[in-house]
Parts: sequence; structure tokens; C-alpha cells
Amino acid sequence: MGDKKLLIVAHAPSENTQRLFAAVGRGAKSDAQLSVTVDMLSPFNTYPEDVLTSDAIILGTTENLGYMSGALKDFFDRCYYSVLEKKQGLPYALFIRAGHDGTGTRRAVESIAKGLRWRPVQQPLICQGDWDDSFADQCHSLGAAVAVGIDMGVF
Repeated sequence: MGDKKLLIVAHAPSENTQRLFAAVGRGAKSDAQLSVTVDMLSPFNTYPEDVLTSDAIILGTTENLGYMSGALKDFFDRCYYSVLEKKQGLPYALFIRAGHDGTGTRRAVESIAKGLRWRPVQQPLICQGDWDDSFADQCHSLGAAVAVGIDMGVF
């Protein structure tokens, strides 16, 4: 068990998005020297307590009609007011599987995160267009970078 907790919350309805979610998790767990516990949850199974006990969060979503997935929006709807005053400054990162450009999805998530006063620690990773196997590598790197950052106290 680690001293710090990284929460990864992602909507992964397809085989490819499940691959991205898993890659983020593998990246976050890739350095056995880190004292970071990694929890990976569906937005539907994530509750305010999960956020309140986390030191950082990585959010993942599909692009749905130019917006975040309904599942991630549901997570925000259920958790927003319970964590608003208690988790200001929470380091967060975002990955998006976008069939188009991901702009509306990014803007929507960033708007809510800004309202929560969460702090972005990486540029959003937008896996855009037709499937590319390099998306999983990029997600792995994202997970590893956030885990190292919270372990070292950089975030």
C-alpha cells in the first residue's frame, strides 16, 4: 500500500477505450518504487469518498456529440458539491478518446474542474481520429507521469 492515492476514473465502453484505461493504470503502477496506491474505477462506481481520499485524479472519457460521456458527467453531478470545498487544488489530468477533435469535450471537463478549483498537471491527452496503437503508449506515459509527480510531491 502506498502513502499517496491516485484515482483513475474513466468511462471505457469499448474494447479500445478499455485498452486506454488499462494503459493509464499500468503506467501509474509501472514503478514499484513509488509509494502510490492506484484505484481504477468506472464513473458510475466512483463516489465522493473516493475523491476525498485521493491525492490526484486522472479522468478519462469518450467524446460524445462534442461533449464528455454521460457517465463522466454523472460522476461530476454526484460528487461536485461533496468535494467542492474539501479538494481544492486537487491535481488532475485528462485523457479523451475523440473521434473528432475533442475540443468540446476538453472544454466541458476543464470547465467543471475549474469550478472545483482542481489543478491541471498535464496537458489533456486527446487520442483523436482513427484508432492508433500509439494511443495506449501515450496513456501509459500519462499514468506514469502523474504517479511519479504525486509520489515526488511535485503536484
